[in-house]
Amino acid sequence: MPARSMRPCKQPGCRALVATGYCDAHADKASNWKRREDRKGSTTARGYGAAWQRLRERILKRDHYLCQVCMRKGRVTEAKQVDHIRSKAAGGTDDEGNLQSICEPCHKLKTARERLG
Repeated sequence: MPARSMRPCKQPGCRALVATGYCDAHADKASNWKRREDRKGSTTARGYGAAWQRLRERILKRDHYLCQVCMRKGRVTEAKQVDHIRSKAAGGTDDEGNLQSICEPCHKLKTARERLG
């Protein structure tokens, strides 16, 4: 059986070659997601209780359940998530003007870009 091809470490900017996942220097990143402090507790404890669910539904209806990011690119895609245009971590609020309906792929890409700076 042929050896597995080497690929870059999953850590952005790291060029170390590994068979899978992260290099030794970044191995702790592999399971950090679930241990992050902002991921602990219920959705209600993290600020996404009944009031958020009502607001979320209002935004989805306002935007006709269409991804606003895709719409700006001329695509029509169903949205099932609501995004803070300016993240709460960056000072954004739950004001309706700071919220948009978004599809999962666009939401993941936007969040990844925000984390990279």
